[in-house]
Amino acid sequence: MQGVTREKLGLLLGLAGVICFSLTLPATSIAVEYFGTTVVGLGRTVVAAILVAVVLIVRKEKLPSPGQFKSLLIVAVGAVLGFPLLTSWAMESLPVSHGAVEVALLPLATAGFAMFRAGEIPSIKFWVSSIIGSLAVIMYALHLGFGQLQFADLALLTAVIILGLSYAEGGKLAKELGSWQVIAWAIMIGAPFFIIPVGLNLTTEMLHAPIQAWVSLMYLAVVSQFLAYVAWYSGMAMGGISRVSQIQYLQPFLMILFATVFLDESITFFTLVTAVIVVFSVILGKNAHVTKKVAVSEKH
Repeated sequence: MQGVTREKLGLLLGLAGVICFSLTLPATSIAVEYFGTTVVGLGRTVVAAILVAVVLIVRKEKLPSPGQFKSLLIVAVGAVLGFPLLTSWAMESLPVSHGAVEVALLPLATAGFAMFRAGEIPSIKFWVSSIIGSLAVIMYALHLGFGQLQFADLALLTAVIILGLSYAEGGKLAKELGSWQVIAWAIMIGAPFFIIPVGLNLTTEMLHAPIQAWVSLMYLAVVSQFLAYVAWYSGMAMGGISRVSQIQYLQPFLMILFATVFLDESITFFTLVTAVIVVFSVILGKNAHVTKKVAVSEKH
């Protein structure tokens, strides 16, 4: 009975994490208009570091080992630097619904990097699903870009690839360091380097930003950058990675829903169809069979 309750709680935490992540792009779209790319992209980490430092000190967490530190650098480059900065820049010119379709490729990118890091060979099914999903996103971007990819599209796709690598690395590291501790230490690694660029981009005009802009910035710092990860990783630990990870297929549709509710974006049928195709390809790809690489010594 306790196992069932723990599993249900894990599913609820996983759902909470996905909902929190789904609000990231809408919040970014609102905040970046008033605070700019650097403050929104990097400033969220500086603010989050204050909360994270308190949690780490209170819990008396051990410092990562030198080997773990190398993996944390990869996580920091993706989840703390690359993804927040690139999506902040992209959201200056792209609708959230547009970004939701492209970010939907993230689980597939994560699965791909996880396979390679584990020394596994992806099957043809994985590659076919990857091509279908990628082509759907590219065609969607070309359609909305009047025949050409915008730099913002390239930024989003690059953000997905970088974050996919950091997720895969973080997932592997979480087994020895702990689930939420991975993003916590990654934040602490990145924050000191962000203080100067963020400080140089602060202006007095930002003090007059509307309340929704400040709420959005604080949401990105406290929830998107840290608490959402705590809920997500804890949910997978309690409910099982395979089962809880399926919830993330709701993320692009939740992003599209939040874009209509909070930003009054009009959602086209083409957007929904593309999102369905991408999510379907991701499901196929993540469930594709993989084989382990055989070492030369094992062949003889």
